[in-house]
Amino acid sequence: MSAALRHAADPSRVLTIIMGGGQGARLFPLTRERAKPAVPLAGKYRLVDIPISNSINSGMRRIYLLTQFLSASLHRHVYGSFKFDHFSPGFVEILAAEQSHTDASWYQGTADAVRKNLIHFRGADFDYALILSGDQLYRMDFRNILAEHVEAKADLTISTLPVSRSAAQSLGILHTDAERRIVRFVEKPKEPDLLDSLRLDRASYAPLGLPDDQEFFLASMGIYLFNRAVLFELLDNSSADFGKHIIPQAIQDHRVFSHVFQGYWEDIGTIRSFFEANLDLAAELPRFNFFDMSAPIYTRLRFLPASKINGASIDHAIISDGCIISHCHVSQSVIGVRSLVDIGSRITRTVMMGSDYYESKESISSNATENRPRIGIGKYTRVDHAIIDKNARIGDHCVITPDGKPETVDHPLYFIRDGILIIPKDTVVPHGTVI
Repeated sequence: MSAALRHAADPSRVLTIIMGGGQGARLFPLTRERAKPAVPLAGKYRLVDIPISNSINSGMRRIYLLTQFLSASLHRHVYGSFKFDHFSPGFVEILAAEQSHTDASWYQGTADAVRKNLIHFRGADFDYALILSGDQLYRMDFRNILAEHVEAKADLTISTLPVSRSAAQSLGILHTDAERRIVRFVEKPKEPDLLDSLRLDRASYAPLGLPDDQEFFLASMGIYLFNRAVLFELLDNSSADFGKHIIPQAIQDHRVFSHVFQGYWEDIGTIRSFFEANLDLAAELPRFNFFDMSAPIYTRLRFLPASKINGASIDHAIISDGCIISHCHVSQSVIGVRSLVDIGSRITRTVMMGSDYYESKESISSNATENRPRIGIGKYTRVDHAIIDKNARIGDHCVITPDGKPETVDHPLYFIRDGILIIPKDTVVPHGTVI
C-alpha cells in the first residue's frame, strides 16, 4: 500500500456506531428487564463489551452506542466500564432514542436509528463510519476492513463470512465478482436454484484458504464501513433498515465491496445460541479465546476477591471473580461473578450469571426466618441444562432441569426456550422445589 493509501487508512479517522437499541425478543426472558447488549456473557462480561473492545483494539476510539429499549442497566455498565483520560480524543458515548420537534417516533430499524442521530454525527470530524451490532461474539481487527476499503476505492464495505448451504438459508447472502465487488444481495435464500446462483466462486477458495471439497456462500455479518458522504447520501430517505433496504439499493449504484472474515463469529440472537456460545467457552479449546491478551476484551472493573473453592469438584468450567463454591460438583458450566454454590449440589451444563451484590448477614438471617433461600444455589440441589439469571435464590434440595418438558414453557418460576430452562433475574425458587 502506498504512503497516500496508508494515510487514508488511518483508524483515527473512523467513527464507530454500535446498534444497541434492539428489543431482543428472541432472547426473552433474559431481555425482560435489560437491553440485549446488556445481557451478561462468559461470567463477567456483557455482550456490548465485544464490539467496543474490538473497536478500541483496532485504534478506533470514538464510539457511539445507540440505545432504546430497557437501557438503564446498559447505560450504567458502559459509563462504569469505558472511561478515557482528558488528553485522549477517545470516548464511548451513549445516544438514547429521543423525540424531536420534527420527529416524535422511536427507532424503526438500524438505518432509521443512525438517521435520527445524524444531527450528532454531522459535527464530528471523520472520514469513515463503522456500523456494528451490539450482540455478536467475535474478535476482529477492523483495520483490515479499512485497508481493503481504501485500496478498493469503495463507497461501502461489508464484512462477510463463508458459510455452508444450510446456514446460508437463514442469513443475508452476498454474491461478488472477481474483484470482491458485491453484485447481488438476497435475504435468507431457500430455493435450490437461487442458492446455486449465489455460491462463492471456487476460484476464490485457494486465496481464502477454504477447503475445495465443500461449497461456501458469503453471509453478511452486519458490519458495514461507509464513506462519510456516502452514509449521509444513503440515509437521505425514509428507509428503516440497512440489511433490508439500504444495502440492496447501494449495490445498484455505489461501489460496494466484501471483506471476507475467517474466524469465529456467533450471532447471539436466540436462547440456544447464547447458551451454546457460553458453554463452549468452558471447553478445553474454546472457539472464542478470552485469554488472547493481544486483543483483550474490556469490561467493568469490580475489585472483587479471588474465588474460593472449598472441596468442590470442578470439571470444564469457568469460575468468575468473587465466588464461593463449597463441596459440590460443577461441570461444563459458566459460573458468574459473586456466585454461591452450597454443599452437595450438582451443577451441569448451566450458565449461572451470578449476583450484583453480596447479601448482608442481616438479610441472610431475615430470609432464613421466612424460610427463603439466600442468593445463589442452596444445599443438595441439582441444576442441569439451565440458565440462572442474576440474583436468583435457589433453595435446598431442588431439582431444576428441562427434562421431559416441552421446548417452550411459561411458568411463574421459570421459562423454557429452545429446550433450555431459564430462571429469571431475582426469582425465588423455594426449598424442595422440583421443576
